[in-house]
Amino acid sequence: MKIAVLYGGISKEREVSLSTGKGVIDALRKRGHEVIGIDFHPEKLDDILQLDVDIVYIGLHGRYGEDGKIQALLDMLNIPYVGSGALASALAMDKARAKLFFEKVGARVARGQVLYKHSYDEKATEIDLPLPVVVKPNQEGSTIGVTIAETERELREGIEKAFDYDETVLIEEWIDGTEVTVAVMGKQGEERALPVIEIVPKNKFYDYESKYSAGGSEHIIPARISAEQTAYVQKYAVLAHQALGCNVYSRADFIVPKDGSDPVILEVNTLPGMTPTSLFPDAARKIGLSYEEMVEMLVQLSLK
Repeated sequence: MKIAVLYGGISKEREVSLSTGKGVIDALRKRGHEVIGIDFHPEKLDDILQLDVDIVYIGLHGRYGEDGKIQALLDMLNIPYVGSGALASALAMDKARAKLFFEKVGARVARGQVLYKHSYDEKATEIDLPLPVVVKPNQEGSTIGVTIAETERELREGIEKAFDYDETVLIEEWIDGTEVTVAVMGKQGEERALPVIEIVPKNKFYDYESKYSAGGSEHIIPARISAEQTAYVQKYAVLAHQALGCNVYSRADFIVPKDGSDPVILEVNTLPGMTPTSLFPDAARKIGLSYEEMVEMLVQLSLK
């Protein structure tokens, strides 16, 4: 087939997307496809408007890639693409709204508070959660702009930092536990969860460096959690995928509390990274799929 791969982009996750794009392009060429690589920029839409391909593989991350905008454009052009549609992508990117869908299907979510830049007042706005808390931009990925605040000063500085990236900021309770992730794959209605991966970061928490630097974190498959906890996260990874209306593939992140209570779902990634250190390819390898086979399967599922 003739396949266009969109990568790069202008979000804070550009470097990650460049790596994802390179991996996907190489994989598709090894499978015998004719591949066009496009370093996407919203000011160069002619690259998209003039496309004549069988399908587009979206290797973008963050804004203008994972938030539904490029999906909506491709829908208007009637060009098929790999992965979730515009609405599901936008919902998953909006962490605060996505949590409403997770709760609707019965998944446990972290207690949280949403702040808006237009109404936030450092002196007057009260934070209802006890410290420590996690402060994050509502629509960024790869832990960009995230702060774990243990003091009032760190909290206020973390809020200002997060507002540098987003008009909306999400504050959530800090939960001491094991971070795990669950890849989901399959056509709509027949999705299945792949083996659960435990993430052991070298840094204090699973930050940008831990995610993308060689040796920055250890991925343990299967995760060292109980059979009941494993069943829980796999169940709710699929239900969360379906509740948002995701398609073909996604990856859900959870915290498994040390106190033995139910795991907490953090977010769903509709375009999980496909870099050499990424989690989705690790899960695919565990079920016997090479990187090239995994990419091919995602393309074929999307065409169906």
